[in-house]
Amino acid sequence: MSKIGWIGTGVMGQSMCMHLLDAGHNIHLYNRTRAKADSLIEKGAVWCETPAQVAEKSDIIFSIVGFPKDVRETILGTNGVIEGAKAGAVVVDMTTSSPGLAKEIHTALKAKGVDALDAPVSGGDLGARQATLAIMVGGDQPVYEGVLPLFEIMGKNVALMGGPGAGQHTKMSNQILIAGTMIGTVESLAYACKSGLDLESVIKVIGSGAAGSWSINNLGPRIARGDYDPGFYIKHFIKDMGIALDEARQMNLSLPGLALANQFYVAAAALGHENLGTQGLYKVFEQMNAL
Repeated sequence: MSKIGWIGTGVMGQSMCMHLLDAGHNIHLYNRTRAKADSLIEKGAVWCETPAQVAEKSDIIFSIVGFPKDVRETILGTNGVIEGAKAGAVVVDMTTSSPGLAKEIHTALKAKGVDALDAPVSGGDLGARQATLAIMVGGDQPVYEGVLPLFEIMGKNVALMGGPGAGQHTKMSNQILIAGTMIGTVESLAYACKSGLDLESVIKVIGSGAAGSWSINNLGPRIARGDYDPGFYIKHFIKDMGIALDEARQMNLSLPGLALANQFYVAAAALGHENLGTQGLYKVFEQMNAL
């Protein structure tokens, strides 16, 4: 068993780390708020005071934090992973972050003899709990193959997409698709509501046909129940769409659908919904239409 380090025990990270613990791995752990790591510590994870301390005690260090600035601080900052990682170690950032930052991290760690992978995930809180995540990886093939058995404990669809940054670019493609699909999901349910239909019944029928999608089948029922708890925060989705739009501008690529979806989510945050799950977008359309 490799000595594993884990940084970040939020909605996704806690379940992902728990799967590695359940598989018998020894884990050294850090999170900015220790209380959010209590359940993992009770299961045997060893608490560390800084990301650097985690890295000192680990062969493979995973991180899944919030924003690119958090990734930079956690890996490259003072008391960051780079200060404690030993030559031959592997750092795997599973945060959805900037492709450019992933390349910067890869270069900085390589200079210390440390390998890096960018490996963002898709599947939400449910996929994290059920270990069915899609994991899209950027980095070097031999490094990927070495970490693959651990990825397979956390996910069901794991793929190396290319060199450093390729995992993040793939996740941007994923988020662009979700952004448009979520607009369709909430507009569909708003129409059904205004028509006097039972939302659960509508979802059951249309979700099994050509209109079926992960969003309607998994988030639609939550909307119908008035459950807006986050599997993925609106504030984090706004971050992701911002990264995708920035990357698109650099590539001289026009994505008007994404820009429109981003504006609706910015409106959701302005209305105070930034800490709801992405299905909270429905509340914007609910308010617009007095549903």
